Amino acid sequence: MSHETETPPDPKRTLTELELAGERLPDWRMLIDRLHASFDTADFVAAVRLVDAIALAAEEMDHHPDLDLAYGRLDVRLISHDVGGVTSRDVALARTISKLARAAGVTPHPERTSVLELGLDTADEAEIRPFWAALLDYDTIEAWGEIQIRDATGRRPTIWFQPTQAHDVPRQRWHLDLRIPPEVVEDRIAAAVQAGGELVDDTHAPAFWVLVDPQGNRACLTTWQGRESP
Repeated sequence: MSHETETPPDPKRTLTELELAGERLPDWRMLIDRLHASFDTADFVAAVRLVDAIALAAEEMDHHPDLDLAYGRLDVRLISHDVGGVTSRDVALARTISKLARAAGVTPHPERTSVLELGLDTADEAEIRPFWAALLDYDTIEAWGEIQIRDATGRRPTIWFQPTQAHDVPRQRWHLDLRIPPEVVEDRIAAAVQAGGELVDDTHAPAFWVLVDPQGNRACLTTWQGRESP
């Protein structure tokens, strides 16, 4: 009498949102390209203890999460960076982290997980995409049939480009202010200019510099220098 064995999951295969919904991970939500969880802890020490427990488990599994630690709160993100999506490795680690969280007596809050994306209207995304990737030091990727620029850590918003008709330089309703260390400003400006942008105002430097992409969309690089103390 033969006995069939269940084929183990492929640790390199990315899982779809529907597949992840079937995994029944109540503490976790699949947002864009990774699993997110958020936990309330009694205090900072409790959060650190949970981080320590997660670190030990992650080392044992040879798969590591991204963690954001604050007083009384721990946010966790899971992605298999080698394949750019969520795999069975992330599911296994998610279950382990949830088990550790329950043992620590912390409270999950999956309802407050979120991912912010920014859409920029443009008639020619290829013209301005390099500027924004250089300015923000983002990676350029293809996802869902479109080119996006994305922060590799997942901490800052992804930017995608919304097709529109050609138009004059817009009167922007928002622009990006990016605070960076003073010692990297010159290199970041040079990269943005090399990518097709222009430095249009440095009269307030070193507090901030105003740059513009090839279609007139503005952004500011800012530092702590040149500002009055509050």
